[in-house]
Amino acid sequence: MDAVLKKSLKITACKARMGIIEGVYNAKSGHPGGSLSCVDIITYLYFNEMNVNPKDDKNPDRDRFVLSKGHAAPALYAVLALKGFFPQEWIKTLRKSDSKLQGHPSIQYTPGVDMSTGSLGQGISAACGMALGAKLSGKDYRVYTVLGDGEIQEGQVWEAAMYAPAKGLDNLVAVVDNNNLQIDGTCEEVNSVYPIKEKFEAFGWNVIEINAHCFDQIDDAFKAAKECKGKPTLILAKSLKGKGVSFMEDECGWHGTAPNQEQYEQAMAELTAALKELEA
Repeated sequence: MDAVLKKSLKITACKARMGIIEGVYNAKSGHPGGSLSCVDIITYLYFNEMNVNPKDDKNPDRDRFVLSKGHAAPALYAVLALKGFFPQEWIKTLRKSDSKLQGHPSIQYTPGVDMSTGSLGQGISAACGMALGAKLSGKDYRVYTVLGDGEIQEGQVWEAAMYAPAKGLDNLVAVVDNNNLQIDGTCEEVNSVYPIKEKFEAFGWNVIEINAHCFDQIDDAFKAAKECKGKPTLILAKSLKGKGVSFMEDECGWHGTAPNQEQYEQAMAELTAALKELEA
């Protein structure tokens, strides 16, 4: 990947992490851990991969994104704000009753959101429908969806996993945010989802394993997905829950907990320092 582009993506992702913390702190609730683990992927999609335009967000030929792990909405909102879909000031209204940024993505209220999600397992099915719609209408837009590793314990995910290869949906890319932590513990402790790679391959997917926080690997994976014909691609992205905030990293307790003022200040100080280093 071009060094200038990579630096730009790192800076944008860091700003998005600051948006995540800002939103969840002001809401006094939300899901910072899984938002921080998937935000590099979402940043890459909106700032390098996807054909989207904030000034024409309903263009029928645009690429689509479905956040199947809808509780990670703070990550999506932070990126959408940076992309220009809505004002940055909205981030502080997260989860307020009159806010356009609800606790889970809403196509009804939020500019740039392509599918309402939150009931786990359903997002990938909607993404399959969008990808099939493109095929049937002769359109060349692509569809992207991000799932949590705990989310794939849902049976509906595996119906979609069977359906997508059966319909040859090579315009669909699913990403599993594999941070190995869900609300009650590790994936193994709750209900093991492993081996993920072999399971999706058995259903007929092209599977690529990457480090979810390495933009070179992210770039290579999405380029390879475009080259794959006849089957959908699953990017198995090994990530760190709470990535970027030292005391949140790899800690299950930050799945659905908002920082207090002291923790907020520490998190923002760490991210501000990281941003200054990136911009130097």
